[in-house]
Amino acid sequence: MGRMTQTIVGIGTRKGLWLARSEDRRRWELDGPHFLMSEVLSLLFDTRRETPRMVVGFRSSHWGPSLQHSDDLGASWVEHPEGSIRFPEDTDTALKATWQLVADPHDPQVVWAGTEPHGLWRSEDAGETFELNRGLWDHPHRPQWGEGAGGGAIHTVLPSPTDADSMLVAMSSGGVYNTRDGGRSWTPGNTGIHAYFMPHDPWPEFGQCVHKVARDSAVPTRLYAQNHRGVYRSDDDGVTWTSIEAGLPTNFGMTAVANPAQGDSVWLVPIASDGERIPPGAVLQVQRSDDAGATWRTQDTGLPHPSYTNVLRDAAGTDQHEEPGLYFGTRNGDVFASLDGGDSFSRIAEQLPDVLCVRAVTLQ
Repeated sequence: MGRMTQTIVGIGTRKGLWLARSEDRRRWELDGPHFLMSEVLSLLFDTRRETPRMVVGFRSSHWGPSLQHSDDLGASWVEHPEGSIRFPEDTDTALKATWQLVADPHDPQVVWAGTEPHGLWRSEDAGETFELNRGLWDHPHRPQWGEGAGGGAIHTVLPSPTDADSMLVAMSSGGVYNTRDGGRSWTPGNTGIHAYFMPHDPWPEFGQCVHKVARDSAVPTRLYAQNHRGVYRSDDDGVTWTSIEAGLPTNFGMTAVANPAQGDSVWLVPIASDGERIPPGAVLQVQRSDDAGATWRTQDTGLPHPSYTNVLRDAAGTDQHEEPGLYFGTRNGDVFASLDGGDSFSRIAEQLPDVLCVRAVTLQ
């Protein structure tokens, strides 16, 4: 008899972490809260080793930001030495939050982190200690990067799956930057992205407010970006971008999720506008494209309406099943799951605090 498959959905909220566990993705048991009264901003399920590891970035209003990890799926937690991420003394800077944790596809011991303020960090011990990437920190553009409404942070880190020296990062509000030499140098990659809030130069070299970038699962050089008023695709690994917002009910939103089982397929969760941060027409919905953004279709079966909540940039993700589950959490504490590519949704958690981060993992 084969081993039972377990799916875990990690739900980071404004007041702690919950873990939803299921063996059939239909009946869920909720475990939590962990880190009660701390903002859980980032979560990594690292399955590259025999023993899966969870790494969590959170922020306490009393103790400040911290990282911890668990090698027993949340039964116990290990606090990292000296808080794990500490800016060097010569930067005269203190960590505010860790917004992104990503496993490197080329080295099973390397984990990347994106922080507020705008820092990119590399760990060589599976996320226990980190070193600041000085190539990006010392970039001459950094003093001009803005903070946006959510603070100044590197919130997207996308290592290339095919080239160990290539990586893309995105930030609010500095735009997209690329490295092709392992992080020693960085080049802005924002050509074609509009910045309406910069009337003196609405097509700047950098300074765009990127909300999230996702990499296509079949074409590694194809990327999808949800911006502050704008949805874009890049076919050259984040150097130039073209608009793919035609057919969407709105060009505003926070998150973008690529389908891990199908190329040219991506999900967005639209928001009416930056001035009205509710679903379009008060209908909570997902927009799906299966042709790299040429056309879009609305998916809202099983989702509530009217609805006046929204979904934040990291509050959506997928699992690793052959037919991947799609999960997202809302600011009113509901978490929804779809097992049919977004054609229908069911609620797997409700009445949680404001959901900030959703990550899922499939374990054998």
